[in-house]
Amino acid sequence: MRQDNNNACVIGSGPNGLTAAIVLAKAGLRTTVFEAQPTIGGGARSAELTLPGFVHDVCSAVHPLAVSSPAFAAFPLAEHGLEWIQPPLPLAHPLDDGSAAILAQPLDETCARLGADGPAYRRAIAPLVRRWRELVPMIQAPLVRLPAHPWLLARFGALALWPAAPLARRLFRTEAARALFAGNAAHSLLPLDALGSAAFGWVLAAAAHAVGWPIPRGGSQSIANALASYFESLGGRIVANTRVQSLEELGDASLVLCDVTPRQFVAIAARRLPDRFSRQLEAYRYGPGVFKVDWALRAPIPWTAAECARAGTVHVGGSLDEIAASERALAGTAPSERPFVLVAQPSLFDASRAPAGQHTAWAYCHVPHASTADMTERIESQLERFAPGFRARILARHTMTPADLERHNANLVGGDIAGGAQDLRQLVLRPTRLLYRTPLDGVFLCSSSTPPGGAVHGMCGFHAAHAALRARNLAY
Repeated sequence: MRQDNNNACVIGSGPNGLTAAIVLAKAGLRTTVFEAQPTIGGGARSAELTLPGFVHDVCSAVHPLAVSSPAFAAFPLAEHGLEWIQPPLPLAHPLDDGSAAILAQPLDETCARLGADGPAYRRAIAPLVRRWRELVPMIQAPLVRLPAHPWLLARFGALALWPAAPLARRLFRTEAARALFAGNAAHSLLPLDALGSAAFGWVLAAAAHAVGWPIPRGGSQSIANALASYFESLGGRIVANTRVQSLEELGDASLVLCDVTPRQFVAIAARRLPDRFSRQLEAYRYGPGVFKVDWALRAPIPWTAAECARAGTVHVGGSLDEIAASERALAGTAPSERPFVLVAQPSLFDASRAPAGQHTAWAYCHVPHASTADMTERIESQLERFAPGFRARILARHTMTPADLERHNANLVGGDIAGGAQDLRQLVLRPTRLLYRTPLDGVFLCSSSTPPGGAVHGMCGFHAAHAALRARNLAY
C-alpha cells in the first residue's frame, strides 16, 4: 500500500466498518466504504420480512452495548436520526409457575423482586453499575492494554471468569435469580459450565441498570443509517452492491480496513499473505449458530406473566438447569429439544414497526455451528409454554437458518453472530496475536473477529482505525 496519499478504504458497512470509516474521515482521509449487499448495515439491518408494513430486524434488535459505546457517544448520531426507546422493563424471564423474574432498570426494584437473593445480587452488581462508565471502556478495549482503573477491572474479573452455572448456584438460592442470571450468561454462546461465561451475565445485567436495554426507533437499520449519514457529512463515500474480491481492486489506498472475518480476509488477500499467517487465520474457530424466526402478529404475545408484556426482551427457557442443558447441546450435532429462546417484541413500544393494532416479534435460539435443523416448531412450542394461544395470533412468519444468515451476511459463518467463538482462549488474542494488524502494510482487520468481539457497539472498528492511524503517524 502507498503511504503518500490521502485515500482510505473500508470493506464492509456493518457498525464496525462504518465506525472505522468515521474515525478515518475525521482524521482527514478521503474514505470510501464498499458493501457487498444492496443495503448497508451488516448486523444492523431492518426489512419487511413477512408482510408489507411489518418491519423486522434482520439480525440485532436490542442494544445495551450500543447505547454504552464510547465510540457512538462521541458521534452526533441523534442529529442524524438515531432515537433510542427504553421499554418499561429491559428483561423478563417467565417461569413455569406463571411468575416471571425481571431485570428492571432501577437496581432497588430488581433486588426487591429477587427477595432472599436481592442482597447477594446487590453486593455483586452495585459496584459495576455505579462505575459503569469507567468499566465499559476497559471491557470494550483490547485486554492487552493497561487498564485505567485496574482495581475496578479486577473486581469485574473476579466475577466474570467464573463458569456461569456454578456461580449462579453458589450465589443464589432461588430458581428465579438463578434463571435470570443464566439467561443473561447464555448470550455468550458458551456452555454455562465454561470459564468466562459469567462475564456476559454480569455485563448485560449491569448495562440494564446503568443504561437500559433500548431499541432504536424504526429498527436497527436506524443505527446503520445514522452512522452512514454522519460519515457522509464528513465527506465519506459509500458504494453498495459491490463485493470486493481482492485487495488489488482497491488501488493505491494508503489504508484498508476490513470489516470481515478471517475466512473472508484470507480469500480477499489471496496469495499476498505469508503462509504462517494464513494458517493462523484458517485455524480461527467459529462458534455456534442461531436459528431465527420473525413473526407478524394480529395481537401482542399473550404472556401468562403480565410482566413480560412490559419487557422489550423476554428470555424463554425456564430454569437454570434447562438453559444449561440447551447451551450444552451446542457442542454436539443435534440442537436441544427445548431450546433457550431470546425474544424481542419491539412493536409494543415502537408503533412504526407494524400496522395499527398489529405487532412484530423477533426470536432466535442457539444451534450447533452450521446446523440444518428446522427449529420453528421447537421455538414456537417454547413460546406457547409461557404464552398459551401464541400460535393463534401469527399472521405470517419468516425463518432464517444458519445458512440463510450466512447468505445474507458472509461474516455470519455457519450462523455465528459473534464473529467467532468467544471463549477465553480466543477472546483476548483475536483473531491472532496481531489483533487488528496484518502482515500487509496498511491493511487492518476491524470486524467482530477482533477485540472486544461481537455485539453492536462499533468498538472493533474504533480501535482498529486508531491503530491504523497510529501506524501512519496521523493525528486523530
